[in-house]
Amino acid sequence: MVRATKQLVHFGWAQALSCLFPVVIFASLAITQMIDLPLMARYDWLFIICLLMQGLMIWFGLETKDELKVITLFHLIGLILEIFKVQMGSWSYPEEGLFKLFGVPLFSGFMYASVASYLCQAWRRLKIVLVQWPPFIAVVPLAVGIYLNFFTHHFWMDVRWIISVLVIVVFWRSWVTYEVNGTQYRMPIALSFVLIGFFIWVAENIATFFGAWEYPNQVDAWSLVHLGKVSSWLLLVIVSFLIVATLKLVKGKH
Repeated sequence: MVRATKQLVHFGWAQALSCLFPVVIFASLAITQMIDLPLMARYDWLFIICLLMQGLMIWFGLETKDELKVITLFHLIGLILEIFKVQMGSWSYPEEGLFKLFGVPLFSGFMYASVASYLCQAWRRLKIVLVQWPPFIAVVPLAVGIYLNFFTHHFWMDVRWIISVLVIVVFWRSWVTYEVNGTQYRMPIALSFVLIGFFIWVAENIATFFGAWEYPNQVDAWSLVHLGKVSSWLLLVIVSFLIVATLKLVKGKH
């Protein structure tokens, strides 16, 4: 029990360090909700804070330049998705702000980028190794299909459950190994997807509570984000993981 507790503490510390960027975002959401900062709108302050945090992460060596490229890619992917979803009325950003694009504040892209930041840092700190990773010919179309479904289900049928079955089939034999305090552990990749997706859903509830954005049912008063959103985050996590894993594998071959 003593060793298990010690290992859990080491694992939790590694996770906490990997979550530094998301923690700063949530802390900023809470602080700017409780305190009216001068000179700029709240959304603009959040954008500036995220920019400064990203710069500090690079300055202090907490993120590499290669990781910054991945994080920037996620920022763009997330921002495009946010613009589309806001235009479709899925959710809204009701506050004013100078740094907004088609009704979407630019800080929102950093919330997606923070997921990539977590994955990159956890990958390095926990010495992640992929076991029996599927070939690119299966992984890339799956990631593209998941991302496109976030758009196409507004005009066509929602095929997320079909995609979920494909994920299970493709990753049925895949594992991820990670190291905690010199001891190696392993976990089915599908289970890691579910766990990360669930905790992002928890984070989403915190973010909406502090007014980062609003779902239609939260306009009059805050309420818990529907549990069904876990499946959306699960699929988005899979896209994030597949992109990071593919880039890591490609870089590892050079």
